[in-house]
Amino acid sequence: MDNDSVPPPATTPSRALATEAVHAGRDDLAALGLHAAPIDLSTTYPSYDSRAEAGRIDAFAATGARPDGPPVYARLDNPTTARFETALARLEGAESAVAFASGMAALTAVLLARASAGLRHVVAVRPLYGCSDHLLGAGLLGTEVTWTDPAGIAEAIRPGTGLVIVETPANPTLAEVDIRAVAHSCGSVPLLVDNTFATPVLQRPVELGARIVLHSATKYLGGHGDVMGGVVACDEEFAAVLRQVRFATGGVLHPMAGYLLLRGLSTLPVRVRAASASAAELARRLSADPRVARAHYPRTGGAMVSFEVYGDPHRVIAGVRLITPAVSLGSVDTLIQHPASISHRIVDETDRHASGVGDRLLRMSVGLEDVEDLWADLSQALDGADPVREGAGQRSACS
Repeated sequence: MDNDSVPPPATTPSRALATEAVHAGRDDLAALGLHAAPIDLSTTYPSYDSRAEAGRIDAFAATGARPDGPPVYARLDNPTTARFETALARLEGAESAVAFASGMAALTAVLLARASAGLRHVVAVRPLYGCSDHLLGAGLLGTEVTWTDPAGIAEAIRPGTGLVIVETPANPTLAEVDIRAVAHSCGSVPLLVDNTFATPVLQRPVELGARIVLHSATKYLGGHGDVMGGVVACDEEFAAVLRQVRFATGGVLHPMAGYLLLRGLSTLPVRVRAASASAAELARRLSADPRVARAHYPRTGGAMVSFEVYGDPHRVIAGVRLITPAVSLGSVDTLIQHPASISHRIVDETDRHASGVGDRLLRMSVGLEDVEDLWADLSQALDGADPVREGAGQRSACS
């Protein structure tokens, strides 16, 4: 029995999303006499034919394709991680997926891959996740960025543009862009969509014209706040380049993380839909609450809610008891944070405000608790926020 076999490729005929979430990446288990996916923790693998091994390494260096046969070295490939990649690619409707140690490692690999082709200019739409914004704007990878709104993308593209980046719904304002329209504006330039908030349960950007889909797998794909990872879904040609970047830079996903992420995918549709129902109800109540200036909830749906308070947002954070005040999102328990202080602190204040990330904005990731318990906790925290009512007559509805 070969527990190191790689699962079938992502070209298996499509099935319903809920079915794929349970079975993708696991299709070969019955033939192996297994029910649960195995975990391969090996860092290296024996080979008694060094000439053949050299040929396989040369082939990887030339093409970036996974080597045939057993793995060579864990930085090059791992069968447990490969199962997660196969499953995520199927859920996103992409040819391939490449997993990394974190979402930022995944984005870094994409930027390095485009730079290796001499394409260092990026067009991006704010808001993005704060560290993504910083990575682009700080020039740490030699990237030059032009910030624009969706209507200005076509005009911002120039001969050296290698990538257009949007996040929709966006972190933390939940602003949305029309992916199909943006993809049309990109022309031949690849569009990268950060799909972390929506997940493939609610949105499949490849079907709308995006060529690259990015996830912080730490969030909904894992779903339990106990694993860190990132993944890029794309066509096989670009995946091959990403594998070469991953091998050279070492941003590999640990196989235990790959196992936990594959396990997380099996409940992804159920978790996202249940949490989304609660989030929509909380957004409805917040939009009608006199203590709240504005509530944001995307048309796409999802389990994220953001809202601006009249009172002190820090006192709301300090006042919750059931809800956890913490960074990150997408877990089974509800989390709340103040973006201007934490997730987007690294973004220049002027740019932060211009993209809608105000000082009274709170971001909440709704989990699987009972919605009435969540509302009771949130409401008592809002009571203690010492509300300031300037402009209270200008409240607007949930958007």
